[in-house]
Amino acid sequence: MKLGLQMGYWGSKAPSGALELVKEAEALGYDSVWTAEAYGSDALTPLAWWGSHTSKIKLGTAIMQLSARTPTAAAMAAITLDYLSDGRFIMGVGASGPQVVEGWYGAPYPKPLARTKEYVEIVRSVLRREGPVSYDGVFYQLPYGGGEGLGKALKSTVHPLRGDLPIFLAAEGPKNVSLAAQIADGWFPFWFSPKSNDFYSLALQDGFKARGEAYDSSKFEVICPMPIVINDDIEKAADAIRPMIALYIGGMGAKAKNFHADVFVRMGYEAECARIQDLFLAGAKGEAMASIPMTMIEDVALIGPKDKIRHDLERWKETVITTVVTGGDIDSLRTLVELIL
Repeated sequence: MKLGLQMGYWGSKAPSGALELVKEAEALGYDSVWTAEAYGSDALTPLAWWGSHTSKIKLGTAIMQLSARTPTAAAMAAITLDYLSDGRFIMGVGASGPQVVEGWYGAPYPKPLARTKEYVEIVRSVLRREGPVSYDGVFYQLPYGGGEGLGKALKSTVHPLRGDLPIFLAAEGPKNVSLAAQIADGWFPFWFSPKSNDFYSLALQDGFKARGEAYDSSKFEVICPMPIVINDDIEKAADAIRPMIALYIGGMGAKAKNFHADVFVRMGYEAECARIQDLFLAGAKGEAMASIPMTMIEDVALIGPKDKIRHDLERWKETVITTVVTGGDIDSLRTLVELIL
């Protein structure tokens, strides 16, 4: 099991000490560093900056939102960053959700699976550079069929450093997870629980079957964000996780369509999710956080004293996860190396 550093997306301003944290992670043997984007900072620019100050650590986006860039623009960014980092870039993409796509990007949110498949096919075509890129899909057409009528199929002027640059997909539902195994090189779960491992393992096997292969974990990465809070007081450790769970279940998606809540519902927390959503959407965020039971937190996070975390970690090592991604300060990074590596 490898370690990754989750830098996420920015809050109200750029975080302080980020570069020092990334450099320390590389020195400690972390395999990768990951950024994200929502509707503030973008996922690519920080990686370019940190990549210019490091030499070994892999640079990944978790995730680039499909609606933020056309497939060819995403491929251009990937080619550029891969060159600048000497082949360390990992292109993580995902469909995001309708609230962000329709509210922030002003774009529709139709059939995310089919749209993702088309998107990745075009990116792969650009990276392979076997000829001018043309594509006649439901969501993407190259060249564009309307407009001036002068569109021409084009081939990247830059020869990609790697035609097989790795592409990972963010996915939470079983069909999305299967799609990741079918068309991508890795999968980002979110709010993963070891007790759901069999469910996801079957979805991954279905995806590999669709590409005519048996599932092989050595050929497929599972990069799992995992909250880890080291504290001798378990309740205080749990309280550090509750705001994030409440936000994602209660506010990161509409009540009728919230992919994060669906993950917890599949774990058996349907009633808890309904209560969290009701309280959060009513403005009672403190009550929403307080209503999250300890079992729910321990299903998706490692919390408590070092010895407890070391013990609880064993069940995670028996899952499909290949890399644990977590954040923290420099002291936390060092402790996690001791516990995991």
